[in-house]
Amino acid sequence: MTDRDTTDRTGQQPYELTPEPRRGLTRAQRQRRSAAALFVAVFILAGIGAVTVVGGRKVLSAFTRGPADFAGEGTEAITVAIPKDASAVKIGEVLEKAGVVKSDGAFSAAARADERAKAIQPGSYQLKKGMSGKAALLLLLDPKSRLRIRVAIPEGWTLKQILGSIADKAKIPLKDLQAAAGKPATLGLPTYAEGKVEGFLFPATYDIAPDATATSVLTMMVNRFEQEAAAINLVELAKEADLSPLQAVIVASMIERETKFEEEGPKIARVIYNRLDQDQLLQIDATVQYLLPKPKEKLLLDDLKDPSPYNTYVHKGLPPGAISSPGTKSLLAALQPAEGKWRFYVVTSKDGHHEFADNEKEFARLKAKGKAATG
Repeated sequence: MTDRDTTDRTGQQPYELTPEPRRGLTRAQRQRRSAAALFVAVFILAGIGAVTVVGGRKVLSAFTRGPADFAGEGTEAITVAIPKDASAVKIGEVLEKAGVVKSDGAFSAAARADERAKAIQPGSYQLKKGMSGKAALLLLLDPKSRLRIRVAIPEGWTLKQILGSIADKAKIPLKDLQAAAGKPATLGLPTYAEGKVEGFLFPATYDIAPDATATSVLTMMVNRFEQEAAAINLVELAKEADLSPLQAVIVASMIERETKFEEEGPKIARVIYNRLDQDQLLQIDATVQYLLPKPKEKLLLDDLKDPSPYNTYVHKGLPPGAISSPGTKSLLAALQPAEGKWRFYVVTSKDGHHEFADNEKEFARLKAKGKAATG
């Protein structure tokens, strides 16, 4: 058999179909190649390591440096309102927005480090712009930084007196306060108040924020009444005394206007209940004084003829509403009257002390004694 013709039609020898066998590298060549590969690998790993280290430093720095913060005590004064029940985070957000601190985290970090932060009260505060988180915290904890208008409401003041004092001291327009008092449904009154505001603005000392509204102030006072009422179990004690809670407040309001001595309150309450039980007119001067534009040292006969349902010289029973804002002691006196048969009481000394009588003859004697003592 002859060999196969491997020439193409052009007469040229074609490319070989099988490649030429590869020659092996020498040992020196292999070592040089390995060294070069190792160098490249080391170079690449070194580069990656450098990036990792730099990036790691950046991340670590973000954690170790802490939140952005100003340094120092701040500069320009600014008023900031802290809302009710605000957390440290919320307070921080308020301060950051106002420019007081550089970040909410700066304040939050300071608050976490100081247990006193939990005692921060809602209200308006005089702070400074550009303060450190710690400096802002210390000012919020300083009572002197809190902006407030202190208004003291004494026991026995009428609604008219209370509104006038708030208008004068808190600089809230009197017409706004009168309008708010005319909308009792917005003040959170207890249902047993029957929509009457008089008697339910509790006498106490109040701190009023500069931006307070008429409605918010009166609501605060009503809320304080409810706190006191709950503390003394007013509703339960009224039921035990066979009174409605409103009746108890009405009686307490009369006690408040009739005497300035705590020990006399329970006795005056007993006189009121004894006269009610015997279907007698109460004839309490304070209810007539309530009807007058201004109180008088002594009532005139014409004053006693006023047809108003508040005039206890004309109408039997309790007046339709309270005549003042009673304090806790008068409320308790109304709820826990003294035991006795008294039906009369008379001022018998210049300092305003009363003496009590259970019959007309003794009453006449006490009146003569009082007249001689007071002129």
